Amino acid sequence: MIHQSEDDESLTKPLGRCSVFYYGIGHMLNDITSACWFTYLLVFLTDIGLSPSDAAVVMLSGQVADGLTTIFAGELIDRFGHFKVWHIAGSVLVAVSFSSVFGGCLPCKLIGSDSAMLQTIGYSVFAAIFNVGWAATQVSHIAGEYSLLLDFYHDTNAYPLFCELGKMSVSLFMVSSQIAVPSMVNCITLNSTSRVVLASCRNAFTMVANLSLYAVAFVVFNIVGAGTPAAVENQYRWIAYISIFIGSCFVVVFAIGTREPRLKLEAHVKGYVRISWMYWFKKILYHQVALVYVLTRLVTNVSQAFLAFYVINDLQMSLSSKALVPAIIFVCSFVVSILLQEIKWTSQRLKGFYTAGGLLWVLCGIGILLLPRNMKAYMYILSIFIGIANALIMVTGVGMQSVLVGRDLNGCAFVYGSLSFMDKMICGVALFILESYQRSTSELHNCSLSYHFFSLNRYALGFVPAVCALLGVIVTCSMNLQTPILVPLEEPLLG
Repeated sequence: MIHQSEDDESLTKPLGRCSVFYYGIGHMLNDITSACWFTYLLVFLTDIGLSPSDAAVVMLSGQVADGLTTIFAGELIDRFGHFKVWHIAGSVLVAVSFSSVFGGCLPCKLIGSDSAMLQTIGYSVFAAIFNVGWAATQVSHIAGEYSLLLDFYHDTNAYPLFCELGKMSVSLFMVSSQIAVPSMVNCITLNSTSRVVLASCRNAFTMVANLSLYAVAFVVFNIVGAGTPAAVENQYRWIAYISIFIGSCFVVVFAIGTREPRLKLEAHVKGYVRISWMYWFKKILYHQVALVYVLTRLVTNVSQAFLAFYVINDLQMSLSSKALVPAIIFVCSFVVSILLQEIKWTSQRLKGFYTAGGLLWVLCGIGILLLPRNMKAYMYILSIFIGIANALIMVTGVGMQSVLVGRDLNGCAFVYGSLSFMDKMICGVALFILESYQRSTSELHNCSLSYHFFSLNRYALGFVPAVCALLGVIVTCSMNLQTPILVPLEEPLLG
């Protein structure tokens, strides 16, 4: 009895720095492979000879597998626990399948055939496996991050901090009508501020992972030659292998340094009653927030997927720009998101900052559409404003979700889970449609420097995100958000 009392007391104390560090690095493999996936997958597949429509099938198979797996993985983790087992198993799947995608078509090598159909099937299978492992790792590691942040918001009304941490974390991937998702964070500690620190540390290593990926890509593109499909495949193989090695090292440290959580989530949520899904479906604000969130994710995901195509095929920039331009976007987005955490958010400020970010994206989209090849250096300036716009719409978009949930914490899992599921499916379909209409861009290399050639890349990177951002602004202006009550933090974040 005394031993249990001591355990309960230890779970309510702030966590030490080592425990926070070990947890924070646990998602590095997911983060670094995800950055490579959305930035380089489509351009890699088309560069090695797959048709754009086949490349689109590969991307769609991964998105569908991700969306479906998060539902089932979350339910299984909810029932059986063993977070570290799920995390390690998912990480193994990620490492093996990711190396198989960027390392060449494994079934083609085994069968001895390079037919387009076999390549598409082979890459699609490993793309699906990769996203299954990615989702399992994601759900076990941070699936309840939004839930714990909402719990922290409920206890302290620390709304600005919630908005910042919410933006930097990946969406909750659990469709459930229970109050909270049994993530590792929820079960490591009962201390609300320590939970926020765990989320914050993970977000910091998200930045490290993304910058590591772009740094590796920058070096590889400058050192490893390209010219043939085999040489291009060799470039991406090096990027993939180095990324997997970096991420796997951090996963090993995480597995050694982090203990299996002892806390039972059921005890923490005792007394809460489930909220019916229909409760949310009857709220106009739910549909408005869902639409804004999906449009926001379309802006960021579609622009990220077609960025490499645009800078290489349309602007004919150096190969290193495929790493440098997205790195600038990410750094600017991160810096702005940190600055936004200092703001005391109200509903009007949420709507105002989202509108500013959306309109800024519209201007960036126009710039992308009109930018001639002989002014390609201005793309670096455009990337700064794209990063700023991304931060503005993402931070405020997540803030709107928290206002929607409010104090209905026993419905937060369904809200964030359903929005995440829609995001994955709709983004997957959008990328599939756009890439399916991709055509050969060899004529871009022959047109005059000042000729404004409106390829699909320009429309996908400039027009589509700009239209989505504008629609998001229109929906945001029609929302009726209630301003939360803010009180300052008093408890120290680390023990």
